[in-house]
This record gives sequence, C-alpha cells and structure tokens, in this order.
Amino acid sequence: MNENKTNPLLCDPVTGTCEMPMGEKSNETATISTEEKPVKIIYYTDPICSSCWGIEPQLRKLKLEYGDYFEIEYRMGGLLPDWSYNSGGISKPADVAEHWDEASLHYEMPIDGDVWIEDPLNSSYPSCIAMKAAQIQSKQKAVVFMRILREKLFLEKKNIAKWDNIEEAAKLANLDIQKLKTDYEGDARKLFQEDLDYGKKLGVRGFPTLFFSDGNSNQFTVYGSKPYAAYENALVALFLGAKKKNIPNENPLDLFDIYPTLTAKEYAVLLDKSYFDARMILGKLYEKGKLNKISTKNGSLYFIKS
Repeated sequence: MNENKTNPLLCDPVTGTCEMPMGEKSNETATISTEEKPVKIIYYTDPICSSCWGIEPQLRKLKLEYGDYFEIEYRMGGLLPDWSYNSGGISKPADVAEHWDEASLHYEMPIDGDVWIEDPLNSSYPSCIAMKAAQIQSKQKAVVFMRILREKLFLEKKNIAKWDNIEEAAKLANLDIQKLKTDYEGDARKLFQEDLDYGKKLGVRGFPTLFFSDGNSNQFTVYGSKPYAAYENALVALFLGAKKKNIPNENPLDLFDIYPTLTAKEYAVLLDKSYFDARMILGKLYEKGKLNKISTKNGSLYFIKS
C-alpha cells in the first residue's frame, strides 16, 4: 500500500484542492508560450476531480467576461492511477462516498457520492486518456465532452472509467466514435503521458491548478478552488487592457443559449445572484415547464425543455 498521508480523493475543502502523492519535481524548467491571444491558461485537471467540478462556475464566468483575451489548454492530471492508497481514512472506493457528499455541500454543486458504492471507478486514467483522444479531434468538442463526462459521474452516478459510458458521452459531444476509439488505444496514451511529465516540470501537485501566462515570463498560478476574483485578478494583472463583457441577462433563460446545462451555483455566479435566489429562479422556471432537470440528493442540473 502507498502510505503517503495524502490520498488523491480526499480533497481539502479549505484549500479547494485534490492533492495527490507525486514523485520529486523535475529539475527541468517549463515555459508557457501564448499563441493567438494575449494570455495563455494551462489548466491541470482530471475528469473525476470534485474540486475541479467546484470551479466550473468561476471558469464559465471567466470565459464569458474575458474570453477574448485568453486561450485555455486543458491538461490531464491522472488523479487516481489505481487503488494502491490507504490514507486519510480512504482505503477503498466506498470511503469516498461520504467525502463527495460533503464536497457537494461545500461547493454548492450537485455531487452524488453513491457512485463509489454502486459502480466505483478503479482509476481516472481511462477518462483522462479519453479526453486526450477527444482533443485530437477538436479542442472545443473535448471541453464539451469533459463536461458531459462530469455530469454523468457527479449526477448520474455513471462509472466513466468504463468504455460504454465514455462512448455515450462522446456521442453527445458529437465526436467521431471510431476515431476516438482508435486514438484512445493509440496516440492518446502518449499524449496523456506527456501531460503527466509536463505537470512534473511545472510542479503540479493537485487539482485544479491554473497557470496564467503572458508569454513574457510573467506568470500567476491559481491553485485550488477560489472565489471568482482570484481568476479575474490573475488575468487582468497580465493584460491590463482587458475589458469585461456583459453577460446576457434580459431573459432568465438567456444563459442556456450559451451553456446548455447549468447548476444553481453556476447560475448564481454567472449573474451575481445569491445561491438561494438562483435556486428559486430555476425552480420556478422548472415548475412553469420552461426547464427540465436532473435531480440528485445534493442538488440539480437544469437544461432547456425540448
């Protein structure tokens, strides 16, 4: 057993991170270069990271308000290689269930920990590799794909280490399934290893970790789940001319034209409302038949009624 005191699935709500035991930081240095936009964000995450699910509201808001000024590169961290851990009160999948329910309350994002009792994952590597395979096809579709994977895991209690569930998410993201399968079994594994190696160079020890860079040696790191201002301040500090865009809010359903699925916390953060008010607004829209929802014991995910 790995006796390291840090268990990758025992995420700390105080720091807002899912940390994992890793080897020594590489002595090599890594530089971050920008491409088309003034700021580059390298986002180290993992499809099963509960703290990463916790910052979805902040990231979605950053994209809407400042998306013209940054590009974001999603890198996979490999949070759970296997179950060779016995620490922090977590030694088997069922131990994660209660912890995830607590994380759900802390982040005010719907997470049903019962997946670890009903259909537990043996590793996060399959979903990480699937993400790299999706990125080979389309960076944009890959972001949608990861969102769907997380919804399946956190709300629908689907084991996203299983190919059937990965394939189902890929279809919903309009990915080429045959190519995804081929890349998943081939090139994507190499790309995932490159992410792991690059993460060591950057000193990544937990998720979420976001590196903001202007390509000129100016860099800020936002580590863990933080209030929206932490991400906004990092961006503005690197590009002083960044101007905030207004988020559509004339109609309470406007946001669903941009993001097809929204939690109450996301709705609240995006529109600067309280979590309570957001729940009331979305609840009324559901009662009026304007929205559908997927409900869990720890909250709901809303989407336009088709």
